[in-house]
Amino acid sequence: MNTTLRDNIDWVGYVDWTVRDFHGYNTDRGVTYNAYLIRDEKTALVDTVKAPFADRLLQSIAALTDPAEVDYVVCNHAELDHAGGMTRVMEVLPNATLACNKKCEAVLSKHHDSSGWKTHIVATGDTLPLGKRTLRFIETPMVHWPESMFTYIPEEKLLFSMDAFGQHYASSQRFDDEVPLCTVMEEAKTYYANIVMPFGRQVAKVLEEVAKLDIEMIAPSHGVIWRSHAPAIVEAYTNWSTCRPKPKVLVIYDTMWDSTGRMARAIHEGASLPGVAAELIHIRSSSLTRIAAEVLDAAAIAFGSSTLNQGMLPMAGAVLTYLKGLKPVAKAGMAFGSYGWSKGGPEAVDDYMKAMKWEVLREPIRAQYRPTFEVLDECRAAGRLLAEKAREMAADRRAGERLCVDP
Repeated sequence: MNTTLRDNIDWVGYVDWTVRDFHGYNTDRGVTYNAYLIRDEKTALVDTVKAPFADRLLQSIAALTDPAEVDYVVCNHAELDHAGGMTRVMEVLPNATLACNKKCEAVLSKHHDSSGWKTHIVATGDTLPLGKRTLRFIETPMVHWPESMFTYIPEEKLLFSMDAFGQHYASSQRFDDEVPLCTVMEEAKTYYANIVMPFGRQVAKVLEEVAKLDIEMIAPSHGVIWRSHAPAIVEAYTNWSTCRPKPKVLVIYDTMWDSTGRMARAIHEGASLPGVAAELIHIRSSSLTRIAAEVLDAAAIAFGSSTLNQGMLPMAGAVLTYLKGLKPVAKAGMAFGSYGWSKGGPEAVDDYMKAMKWEVLREPIRAQYRPTFEVLDECRAAGRLLAEKAREMAADRRAGERLCVDP
């Protein structure tokens, strides 16, 4: 496995092949915790790993240099998948000074006994000379924590981008040109949708700063390193951060006795117009992770639920609660669903869409017990309405200027 980014700059992280859950995020392809060792006149470690793998990180460092020769440990992000091993690392690297911003120092002190650590506080624009190379720091608040930071080496045109541009993707290869690009981009999109989506405005601001840098390589804290397709992932982040929609309709539903399922299939049939990608998603056959990724670039969404206890089905409620937290905007939508002796399911869905400030195209479509032919025709017509709206939104560049977070 090639772990060398540049001469005397190496990946020393850990590949977690078997993890399948990351606080509710389905990591079907595993995870990597990336850390990087820079050897110059002074030696710097950029980030650590999750606590259980700290000794594996230290073994990788020891294979390249004497741990006593490490001068700095840079912490770009204090979340425990990157800084959980910090106590062990600072214990084994006796001469290392922690370099981080003020907010990061405060967060680290909540997780670790940092009272004995040597600390060097940095802020945007500060530099740390290593010899032939210089570390330059760029604070990136709320991408995706308040203390988040990038580290840049101008002499190498190399950006350590923390969680930005990352993917939950375990691989024996370290670089984007060594693995299928479509797979990496799929995982990058899934990561953005489930982790970064609520912070679109902050991402857009950071991208303006990134555009000022001369970058040839981007080394994120998760997944593979971008050395051949860095412009492609930056462009993708630009589109995702501005919620630039595709001509895409999602029909997302949960159903009890398939009445709502029949309505969903009729809406999907109506939405399957030329030039429109129409997707049918049964909630209990999918996952929160996948649904969020599909919602990210969809223009229009029909969301349906049968009625249970005068409300929506539990998994429909879970999906909408999850989406509400992720704050996807620049969406058009409508609710639908079936009911028996009392209403409630489609009405509750409609309330969620309005709370998320989506453009609700029509009142909910309802079917009592079983959808009639007339109701199914109404569903097909609603599907066509969604498809036409999706084409309109995708063609309207102004729709892409609305950022993925409320003002």
